[in-house]
Amino acid sequence: MKNVARIIPCYAADTSGVCSALYELGGLTVVHDASGCNSTYSTHDEPRWYDMRSKIYISALTELDSVLGNDEKFISDVVSAAHDQKPEFIALCGSPMPMMTGFDYDAVAAEIENRSGIKTIALHTNGMNSYIDGASEALCEIVKAYAEEDQNIVNGINVLGLTPLDFTLGSDKDIRDWLKYYNFECVCTLAMGSTLDDIRRMGSAALNLVVSQSGMAAAEYMLKEFCIPYVCAVPYGKLFSKKLASHMASLIRDPLNFSPFVLPCDGFPEADTVVIGEGISAGSLAAALWSDMKVEAKPLCTLPSHSFFTAKCGGQLTAEEDIEAYLKETSPKTVIADPLYQYIVPDNTRFIALPHFAFSGRCFQKDMRSLINKNIKEYFK
Repeated sequence: MKNVARIIPCYAADTSGVCSALYELGGLTVVHDASGCNSTYSTHDEPRWYDMRSKIYISALTELDSVLGNDEKFISDVVSAAHDQKPEFIALCGSPMPMMTGFDYDAVAAEIENRSGIKTIALHTNGMNSYIDGASEALCEIVKAYAEEDQNIVNGINVLGLTPLDFTLGSDKDIRDWLKYYNFECVCTLAMGSTLDDIRRMGSAALNLVVSQSGMAAAEYMLKEFCIPYVCAVPYGKLFSKKLASHMASLIRDPLNFSPFVLPCDGFPEADTVVIGEGISAGSLAAALWSDMKVEAKPLCTLPSHSFFTAKCGGQLTAEEDIEAYLKETSPKTVIADPLYQYIVPDNTRFIALPHFAFSGRCFQKDMRSLINKNIKEYFK
């Protein structure tokens, strides 16, 4: 049977991606799902739950509501909660159950907005896809709703796709410090450490830095709407982050020379070091290993990724049996991945653990660390 995970877990679902992306923005996020599913999200996919408040609700959908299509209960509950909580906006997303009953998110969102007078966004999740899909749609829709074109900030940078599912808490500060060091002005870090007011200013930036696939849709929208170019990379390591800053500065000076990727040559398809994970992050780490340590590495994308990473650098494999077969066939000397991947890595392969919250949750949270503008030689020696 294809796509059955016998050993490794699955990644966080698209509903968690929505909740994570919108967590800090002051909205009311409603997951249309059965009662109790909020605890699954809070205990597995959200490290900020106990330290930072957010208005995240579950609709407590019952079997009878599903069978009879009782949408009025959902609408009235959301409107009542919105009048009580007074959120900046309302976001609706869902699980497999409303998907199977054909729940119309767009129509319900329009009705809720009409009754409440609060901007309501429909996000078409179903709990069957990865967090990338949910976070990507959420970030793009929030940019569409609030970003405005303003007076251009010469060295203004938006950071897109920044969530705790891919990055350690405090990574927003690390990126801001790195941007400041290279004389850039950080306009918005979407969506950690930023507000709706920051999002409103996003149209004034000169460049978008996409640090995960979750920010790609928003970057494409802003390229079309505001003519803001983007570059896809994470400033890992000392030398690669310096190279990335130089590339960003040249792109701001000459935006017509649009080159969204900063990787060595076409990658290293024959490398004996494999970095497993989200495409932009894994590709950037591979680039940093070469820039900082002259170690040839290639990313293996296990999530939806831009074709650049899958075609030129490594591949995209999502099924456990395919990943296991690939590692067995290529027999890499070193694998860098979340600790739970070590159980499908061949014997005698050096394994370097790099925890990924979207994959293993809180299991290895204490071992997570930021590699942004850090000396990676100590970590990967």
